[in-house]
Amino acid sequence: MELTWFGHSNFRLAHDGVAFAIDPFFTGNPKAPSPWSALGPVNAVLVTHDHGDHVGQSVDIATSRKVPLVGVYDTVGKLNGQGLPQDLGLGMNLGGTVKVDGVRVSMVQALHSTASGACSGYILTWPDGFCAYHSGDTALFGDMELFAKFHKIKLALLPIGGWFTMDSRQAAYACKLLGCELVAPMHWGTFPVLEQNTAAFKEHLADYAPKAKVLDLVPGKPLKI
Repeated sequence: MELTWFGHSNFRLAHDGVAFAIDPFFTGNPKAPSPWSALGPVNAVLVTHDHGDHVGQSVDIATSRKVPLVGVYDTVGKLNGQGLPQDLGLGMNLGGTVKVDGVRVSMVQALHSTASGACSGYILTWPDGFCAYHSGDTALFGDMELFAKFHKIKLALLPIGGWFTMDSRQAAYACKLLGCELVAPMHWGTFPVLEQNTAAFKEHLADYAPKAKVLDLVPGKPLKI
């Protein structure tokens, strides 16, 4: 797996020849080191909900690359109205799974607000079994434990910023529920109201999920795991 964080909740995950852009927020993102043209090849764009700091440049990327844009059915319809070609919109809903070039893309719930449809997270499972979870913006909820019943999650991407999402302590407890081996904290440091570093998260992780390893990511710099 090659993981690239572009700040906020914006990631590129590439493994076994299949890559995804998730919540590709570049323009207006002070942590994004380059325009989205530096994203690299992707097989699909995934959007967790319709807030601007998550939709980002998803329509432009999907349209220019001619790849599917996956999202909640209602949100995809909204983006169709904003220029996304109908044939590139791949609308689904919570509990559903679609396949993108052999990778299972499962949409799971997230607790947050949105103007269209519902908020979601994604669990991605490659054919070789590598499993990654991007929670989207969310509060902590106990049903995260169910994800671990149905999936062997190796990598979790979780918000720690507080204010709009769960904070560092709650995110650390989420790792306990998920049973993940690796965790990449996100949705921090982008704006002044958010947590500005990962120190508190690491302290809480030692209490709740000491076996989980924190990935220290530099925006724009790929990390192989």
